[in-house]
Amino acid sequence: MVLPMRKIIHIDMDCFYAAVEMRDNPALRGIPIAVGGTRDRRGVICTSNYEARKYGVRSAMPTAHALQLCPQLTLLPVNISKYKAVALQIREIFYAYTEKVEPLSLDEAYLDVTDCQQYQGSATQIAQAIRDQIFAQQQLTASAGVAPNKFLAKVASDWNKPNGQYVIKPQQIADFILQLPVNKIPGVGKVTAKKMQELGIHLCADLQQLSIEQLAEQFGVFGQKLHDYCRGIDQREVEPQRERKSVSVEETFPTDLTNLTHCADRIADLFNQLVQRLKPYSEKIIKNQFVKVKFNNFAQTTAECIAADLKLNVFQQLCQTAYLRYQLPVRLLGLGVHFRDEDNEIKVDNEQLALNI
Repeated sequence: MVLPMRKIIHIDMDCFYAAVEMRDNPALRGIPIAVGGTRDRRGVICTSNYEARKYGVRSAMPTAHALQLCPQLTLLPVNISKYKAVALQIREIFYAYTEKVEPLSLDEAYLDVTDCQQYQGSATQIAQAIRDQIFAQQQLTASAGVAPNKFLAKVASDWNKPNGQYVIKPQQIADFILQLPVNKIPGVGKVTAKKMQELGIHLCADLQQLSIEQLAEQFGVFGQKLHDYCRGIDQREVEPQRERKSVSVEETFPTDLTNLTHCADRIADLFNQLVQRLKPYSEKIIKNQFVKVKFNNFAQTTAECIAADLKLNVFQQLCQTAYLRYQLPVRLLGLGVHFRDEDNEIKVDNEQLALNI
């Protein structure tokens, strides 16, 4: 089946939280700043401006390490209500062009403008107009990627950052993808990138030399996506209504938890928080439950099991399983659930029924 050619835009705000703070306080412009948790509370960086990034300060970095890299860093607390209000106003600009908007977070979203009539249907001009309106209304800059699918649009939005856009036309895909570094593929993190490097895989052109069976052998279920992505293929649609697939809670502790007993005590507190957070999703069916543990050397592991009933002892057992893998002091604990994809399971059941008939 040949899918219709789509026109997808990926909008990504430039250092969003930091940009909002600089807009609201001009004295912060031109100096390295970051938004995140404090050092004494074991905080992490949410985002940093480009002045701070010159020193190596990045999102998800422990605040203590960020301050070592950049001692003059100005650290600002997270004001999520302010950022959310700005994000909602920006989202209204998107909806002026299309109802097919899929927010990924407060600072980025996919837009399907295939059927958009403005600017004679030119996705390139629509992306430019959206970026112009964001700046005019919010005094914030955004970068954009324009392409026939979500994967390429996301890659393209990072191509001319900050405050730029990049367009990949259908006839350009084959040549563009050959020279694309594999670490630009969403889902290829440090571990996967290192494994690819060891295998002599640096570009998507290298990945194309491997069969889908070889990719599955090396990278598991991710091999199928790699097979498609390295050829510029992505059949996912923009999903305006994103279904909640999981709910979790976590806590980073001011001081490390030194043994399993202390972890079990904190699991009980987190369990009560999770129960409260799950109340709006009472109609959902839980598929599995998991515990995440991050140790004081920043190693992280997750233990999970299939279980529909929410029970404290299940999480405590999972915590024990995860803890025993390293047996080091613990800086973060998290627990949560994944929901069952009912629509997909109904489809599978119907297919099985048809086979049995």
